[in-house]
Formats: sequence, structure tokens, C-alpha cells
Amino acid sequence: MDDSSSSPRKRKAKPAGVKYARAKTPRFPLWKHKGVGYWARKHKGTCHYFGRVADDPTGDAALAKMAHDWPYIIEGRTPPPMDAGDRLTLVQLSDAFLHAKQDKLEAGELAERSFADYHRTCSLLLKQFGPHRRVDDLRPDDFAKLRKAMAAKWGAVTLSNEITRIRVVLKFAFDERLIDRPVHYGQSLNRPTAKVLREKRNEAGPRMFAPEELRRILKALKPDTSVFAMTLLAANTGMGNSDLAAVPESAVDFDSGWLTFPRVKTAVPRRIPLWPETLAAIRKAIAKRPKPKDRADAGLLFLTVTGRRWVRVQPKRNPKEGETAQYVRGDSIAMQFTKTLRTLGINGHRGFYTLRHVMQTIGGEARDPEAVSAIMGHTDSSMGAVYREGISDGRLRAVVETVREWLWPAESERSERDEARE
Repeated sequence: MDDSSSSPRKRKAKPAGVKYARAKTPRFPLWKHKGVGYWARKHKGTCHYFGRVADDPTGDAALAKMAHDWPYIIEGRTPPPMDAGDRLTLVQLSDAFLHAKQDKLEAGELAERSFADYHRTCSLLLKQFGPHRRVDDLRPDDFAKLRKAMAAKWGAVTLSNEITRIRVVLKFAFDERLIDRPVHYGQSLNRPTAKVLREKRNEAGPRMFAPEELRRILKALKPDTSVFAMTLLAANTGMGNSDLAAVPESAVDFDSGWLTFPRVKTAVPRRIPLWPETLAAIRKAIAKRPKPKDRADAGLLFLTVTGRRWVRVQPKRNPKEGETAQYVRGDSIAMQFTKTLRTLGINGHRGFYTLRHVMQTIGGEARDPEAVSAIMGHTDSSMGAVYREGISDGRLRAVVETVREWLWPAESERSERDEARE
């Protein structure tokens, strides 16, 4: 009988220059799964593998792969390949998207307010998911968490607008072929339904001023200031904050008493008759208008006391190192007007933009919806608009005079109106 069968088995020689892996420690959290021969680590009872032990006896490559994959694993996502460094990240998408929007801004095809809104949306995505998150790695559950966070701090209207902008940014990535397939956000980025929006508006109450409230506001404002003139002009024309900040002096014909200026947001042309009180207030504001800080603002009708635009978009001051460029929108009209409302105790989700609601609501009492829309600068996609070549001056005057009589209806209030003229 051969005694060699009972002799101890010789161990294989250790390859030169190779150190076998350490034991499982906090610094080296992997272990060798003998059943499959892979480096492994468990998460919530499931084994995850990081390469064959035979190909990586020291475990260094496995440790590097685990460091790459583990953040995805603990969030329940599929780790991308380690060689996916050339895949589009959120910070790269943000830069490309905002550069495209800045080109449109400089070409006059995008409003400054929209530009600032898109910057805020990109910043929101970067803060939520991180700048280096791959765009094609975003999943519906990611957007569900984002939507939940937005809904917790914003109302339904703001939430709906933000969701729309997020979808525009993500669509840009696929349209520009920066990613191979569209981002799938499932139903997580659905906008609030029309019913929900109506319910929220009902809860907030009507965004309107009573005539006596508007008279109190005008009385509280100094009659020779830009804010007073802009308040009257907004009530007279339905112009919003951005329009008032951009309207040039050349748009006002003081001899005929008409304003000709397209709406900034829609570029719809507008020709609106001005009240005598509005013209008088504009003249006073022009007489005290300061020199502009920027030559490009020299022709504007209204400037702040420091010579700047009342609504402007400007770069964020002192950005942090490595931070994506951000822009902020400053609206001094809203700030000054809101301060006056607080002083008078007038609240209820109302602000300067409520004056557009006044024109639409009270102007509608003239029973000429086409004339009201023309004054408001609304787009009209109806077949009637295709054939309508204009609206007579008489119809436009009837609308603005309806609002004027609402604001100053009786002889006692007309004395206040006459004071505004002087």
C-alpha cells in the first residue's frame, strides 16, 4: 500500500510579490465568499460582489469598486460602470442648458425673469442630487423625493411652475443628444391637477383690491415718486412689474395720451389710452428721475433712486468656490409696494401684480373681452384673432374708463383724483 495517500497535502506556492487580503475590518469591509470565489459585502441581507478573488488576491481593486458602487447600493439603485466618466452629469447639463438660455436672453428671445427662474431650477437639481450625479442614472423614485420636498415648502401654483421648468431642463438633455434616451421620471413629476389649483386659489381668496384700498395705497405713496406713477400706470394699463421696469420714455405720447409698448412676456403689441392722472404722475416721476448707472437704461421711463432698473437680473454676489454661476432676480417694485401694504395692514396674498387682476376683472365690466385682452397683452389663438385686424380706440377707451370710474366713482373721491393730477 502506498503511504503517499496518507501524507499531508502540500500547499501551493505563494506567488511572488502578492500579499493576500487582510481580514475583514472597518477599513477593509469585504470578505471572501468561498462558495462563489468573489469579494463580497452584505447590505440589508443581500450579498453584493466586487470581483473574483482569484483575479484580485489583494482585494485592492474590489475595494475601489465597492467605494464606487456602495452609494448607489445603499440607495437601492443600480451602480453604473466604473468607466462611465464620460457620461453627462447634472452640472454639465446645467452649464449647457444655461448657456443656451443666455444666448436667447441676449438675443431678446427670453425674458430676464425666465432666465433667473431657470437658474434657480438648475440650482435646485444640483442641490437635490449633487453636481456629479449622472443624468441617465436619475430614476422615478429620485423625482418622487424631489417632488415631496418641493410640495412641503411651496404652494400648488409654484410647484406646478417648477415641475414644468424641471421637465424643460431634462428634455433639453435628450433633444440636444447629450444623453442616449429620455430621462424617465414616471408620474413623480406630474403637475398638480386643475382641481387642486382651483382649490388652492379658493383657499387663498380673491387676489383683488377694493377701490377704497387702492385709494388708500395711492394716498400713502408720495405723488412725485416712481412707485406712485407705476401704481397708477399698472391700474390704468394692467402692466406687470417686468413691463414697467422695461418701458421706455418714448413709449408714452404725452400729446395724445397713449402708451404704445408690447408686453415683454408675449411680445403682443399694445396701444393703451392713459388717464390724465397717470400722465401727470409720469411727468412728476420723470422730473425727479436720477441719472442711470448703466447707459443701456438711459431711455427707461422709470429708475430707482440709485439709477438702476426696478426689476433686474444680476449674478449672485460672492459665489462659493466651484459653485455653478447663479443669477438672482431683484424686484424693487414688489418690495416697495409690499412694504406699503404692510404699513396699511392690507394683506391676503396680494401684491403689486394684483393690479393686473384689477384690470382684467374691472375692465371686463365694459363687456368687451377682445379689448381687455388687447390691453392686457394676452395671446389669442382663436380663429377670430386670425381675421381681426385691430380694435378701435373707442373700445380701448371704454375699458380703461370703466376702471377709472371704479377707482374714483363719486364726487367725494374725485377730489382725491384731482390731487393726483396736480
